[in-house]
Amino acid sequence: MKIALLGYGKMGKVIERIALERGHEIVLKKDESNTYEGLSTADVAIDFSVPTAAVDNISNCFHANVPVVSGTTGWLEHFDEMVALCNEKKGGFISSSNFSLGVNIFFELNEYLAKIMAQFDSYKVTMEEIHHTQKLDAPSGTAISLAKGVIENSNYTNWTLDQATANDQSDSEQAKQIYIEAKRIGDVPGTHTVTYDSAVDSIELKHTAHNREGFALGAVIAAEWLVGKTGIYSMKDVLNLK
Repeated sequence: MKIALLGYGKMGKVIERIALERGHEIVLKKDESNTYEGLSTADVAIDFSVPTAAVDNISNCFHANVPVVSGTTGWLEHFDEMVALCNEKKGGFISSSNFSLGVNIFFELNEYLAKIMAQFDSYKVTMEEIHHTQKLDAPSGTAISLAKGVIENSNYTNWTLDQATANDQSDSEQAKQIYIEAKRIGDVPGTHTVTYDSAVDSIELKHTAHNREGFALGAVIAAEWLVGKTGIYSMKDVLNLK
């Protein structure tokens, strides 16, 4: 399989190594200093760039008839636009806040727990995410996905980075927001904790990434799965979690 790497930072280099170990060929290593030359020869592209480059990267893939897996976060205000372009060009697209196999299992557990906890008003849900200091967006895309999983299965309506807002004890819409605490520390690959707290006890669901290997392997597995397909997919499809 021929792969175009869109974004050649730390994650791009780990993805390259894993792709080569799995017998694939890298036909493009795109960063800010070069062009998209070679993209059209790829069977699939993997985008781990930066928020300001993601839309151009994904658009160029669809125009080149190359399916694309994107793990870049912080650009999702343009997601519907990219979905429309994918459908128009009959492309293939997977976008995920986190390609780690463990995190996607974590997402499923989070949704299941949210359904159970929705019955118990005495518990308040909060989230914490910790990442390396070079991460540009806050909260992380993974934390937003976790919050969305709770919102879709409970009475919560939104998330907030404002702790004062989250501590509102009234019955207002403001009180139905999930507080996410975003921390940037050293070279932490990613730690996410979902906590349900009451006066008598607490329940925690936690995922800790030890390195970037899991994110990279999941992205390559997703790319292998996407080749030859058209449409919009998620890691639920890749891992048969639906």
